[in-house]
Amino acid sequence: MDYRSVIASKLSEVTGLEVEAINKLIEIPPQVEMGDYAFPCFALAKTMRKAPQMISQDLVNNEALKLPFLSEVKNAGPYLNFYIDRGVYASDTVSEINTKKESYGCADLGNGKTAIVEFSSPNIAKPFHVGHAFTTILGNSLSKIYEKLGYKVVKMNHLGDYGTQFGKLITAYRLWGDEKALNEDPITELLRIYVKFHEEEKNDPSLTDSARENFKRLEDGCEEEVALWQKFRDMSLVVFNKLYERMGVTFDNYNGESYYAKMADEVVNMLKEKNLLVESEGAQVVDLEEYGVPPCIILKSDGTTIYGTRDLAAILYRHRTYNFDKNIYVVGIPQALHFKQVFSVLKKAGYDFADNCEHVGFGLVKFKNMKFSTRDGNIVLLEELLDESVAKTREVIVENAKTRGVEMSEEEISEIAEKVGLGAVIYTYVKSGRERDIVFSWEEMLDFEGDTAPYLIYTYARTKSILRKAAEQGIKPCDPSSDKLKLLTSDEEYQLVRSLSDFPEAIVKAMNSNEPFMISRQISLCARNFNRFYNNSSILGADTEELKEARLALCEALANTIKNGLDLLGIGVVERM
Repeated sequence: MDYRSVIASKLSEVTGLEVEAINKLIEIPPQVEMGDYAFPCFALAKTMRKAPQMISQDLVNNEALKLPFLSEVKNAGPYLNFYIDRGVYASDTVSEINTKKESYGCADLGNGKTAIVEFSSPNIAKPFHVGHAFTTILGNSLSKIYEKLGYKVVKMNHLGDYGTQFGKLITAYRLWGDEKALNEDPITELLRIYVKFHEEEKNDPSLTDSARENFKRLEDGCEEEVALWQKFRDMSLVVFNKLYERMGVTFDNYNGESYYAKMADEVVNMLKEKNLLVESEGAQVVDLEEYGVPPCIILKSDGTTIYGTRDLAAILYRHRTYNFDKNIYVVGIPQALHFKQVFSVLKKAGYDFADNCEHVGFGLVKFKNMKFSTRDGNIVLLEELLDESVAKTREVIVENAKTRGVEMSEEEISEIAEKVGLGAVIYTYVKSGRERDIVFSWEEMLDFEGDTAPYLIYTYARTKSILRKAAEQGIKPCDPSSDKLKLLTSDEEYQLVRSLSDFPEAIVKAMNSNEPFMISRQISLCARNFNRFYNNSSILGADTEELKEARLALCEALANTIKNGLDLLGIGVVERM
């Protein structure tokens, strides 16, 4: 039940204040003893012509506010505090979770609406490093969140498959490429010659001219250059897709810059017709002074397009094709100005759907004393990071199994290590606000007692273990409709129920702010509250059979919620560890 809305509705009846206004004013008290909801009466002082303290004193005795799910209504100074009956709260929450299971937290906020989420977007012929993982993991999670809330989501992988770097790559391949090495390990070979190009270019300016010429020939559709470009693209996608499959990431569309380059003329002609193009040092630009941002280049001085032109073409195409309600770009913070320029050009051109375009920025990925540069070949490959995480996780699992005397097959150990190891990496990207930089630490990532995926997955596995042990003893969780759930009234049970109840709201907050960490924070709180409950309350040794069944249902609700939350982050669970 949405207690907050019911309370707001009743307060509206007795005060005359709009429900929406009351909903905005209702607070969640910082301490349990202050109630579950608090309403500050300051907003009523003018209309009621009384001091807020007097208003709260009057309202506390109003019969209309004595709702059946409330155990008490108190006034504390200018505040009206509402206390939900713990038994009713537990019964409603656990019943809802265990009835809905994987659909707990679903809503229809996006019903009939389309959200495009562009993410990952690696550059063809370049390695997939840990920096690319940020957009991939963040975008995948946001896609799941929007889907959970009813949106039709279109997942776009806007491949970096065009631009002057391909002129460089074609030149490099013709000079130093090794066909055999390319077939065996395409990304490594393409990176080798790309790095070599930049080394040689410092001493040989003619290479720069050659690269420009080759890119111009590619833009003009010359057969040999297009064939080489297609080869590099196809080989790169095979490598990328293996990584996506491992991480459980899928896309609906792989249209990259090359796809929209063909539509660049449409953008140029549209801007010309609207008299928005002006010349600047030989280039064609749109002046954006009224938006407080620098001019946006549309055509360079040599007549070639730039990625801003192609991004404009992409937005026009996407709106035509999908009529989107949201067009989200999960791209690093350094590109913030670029997107301001692109969206401002659209706005100046009279396209209102520019307001539906949003850049979701994120921070940097760091290891101590190290910076990334593809030009210098100084990178950490995501695949190697995942492999290392899985290997380290495997060591922990094997050691724990030996310590506890648990027998596990090699297949089971490998499956658990893969899920937990990948989860540890993924969670590192979504455990904090997306604009914060990430500094990797194996000790923190693989801590089974910290704010980590291993801790959450282990907590899930622990609840499943309890449920299995109960089943072996012939004990089952009580039915979702059972009154036994009203027995869950201890402080530890209440805290756990409260955190489980807040899970749907955390999903909505995550969508509104495009911050998956709202979900990671909530399920981490649920896990901590569960482990506090587990350490202070006997589940299978409870005083009565009814309480045993109720506590097992609470375990089941925790497992369902953690599984749902981890799924929204792109992390799988295991049934035992």
